[in-house]
Amino acid sequence: MRDLSGQARCGAAVKADAYGVGADQAAPRLAREGCRDFFVADANEGARLRPLLTGARIFVLNGVFETSFAQTLAHDLIPVINSPEQAAFWSEGSDGRAYALHLDTGMNRLGLIPEQAAAHAQSNAPAPALLMSHFACADEPDHPLNARQIEVFEALKPLFPGVEASLANSPGIHLGEHTHHDLTRPGIALYGGNPVAGLPIVMDCVVTAKARVLQIRQAKAGQTVSYSAAQVLPRDTTIAVLGIGYADGFHRSLSGAGVPLRSAIEQGGSAAFDGVMVPVIGKVTMDLTMFDVTDLGPGVVKTGDWLELIGPAISLEEAAQAAGTVNYELLTSLGSRYARHYTG
Repeated sequence: MRDLSGQARCGAAVKADAYGVGADQAAPRLAREGCRDFFVADANEGARLRPLLTGARIFVLNGVFETSFAQTLAHDLIPVINSPEQAAFWSEGSDGRAYALHLDTGMNRLGLIPEQAAAHAQSNAPAPALLMSHFACADEPDHPLNARQIEVFEALKPLFPGVEASLANSPGIHLGEHTHHDLTRPGIALYGGNPVAGLPIVMDCVVTAKARVLQIRQAKAGQTVSYSAAQVLPRDTTIAVLGIGYADGFHRSLSGAGVPLRSAIEQGGSAAFDGVMVPVIGKVTMDLTMFDVTDLGPGVVKTGDWLELIGPAISLEEAAQAAGTVNYELLTSLGSRYARHYTG
């Protein structure tokens, strides 16, 4: 992502515990790779990372409020100002400390609309350290809103001469050099997610999630599996019961039967054993999920073995599609019961 950012510096979104990967591990590694600009959601996230990121700029995307003001100052965090009210509050009490200014160029989520940005530029407030906006549809490169947002951002930049600018997130970086400005802000791509569907550049696998086989069961054709007896077995079946469930972020929508998504996407979730896919059968439960391992052959999968849920054999995108969601949600849902092992 740094190389794709061209002349722009490459920052990193490490909000939501680095998209579920573990910010205490990911952020220092990114710093060792040369990253100096980090983005978190709130002041609590920034405060936890400050001891690990000495000298780095940590931007707080949700801005600043009375409840987070002291924490923001104490940990040298840079609030991203999203409204005239936040701008006035910060200006009155921060004694000229740095801030970023968020412009809403068409997403209608956070940020100053163009008229508010113009008024802020004409006020007595100190100039921001960074001017930023956020793409709504950059993962769809041909969407017309991309061009409109670029145009609005370019029109507003002259109001703040000499101020660094940032627009491109992971998919935005792939829209081209004209979106890079001074600083890019990749997120999902840093953690192995493909930011644009059909993109020829496939990200390296960053996260591998596995679950242990707790028991192997033999069931007869005509018997049912899991809650609601939602799945009737069409054949004699070898079932591997894994210690994984929706409490761990293995979504209930991945169930092989008995959930509304199966009427739209026929195939549910899968695991992989030595690279061979095995499907979820029945409903995913809170702590346990059943998989059909019949086709692997008798005795191949044993109690205590580990099956891959996400990793080299099952990409984030494939797992997310089966769950009817996006790779972002799948990563950030990874639960606290995983034993986490970091390499590199």
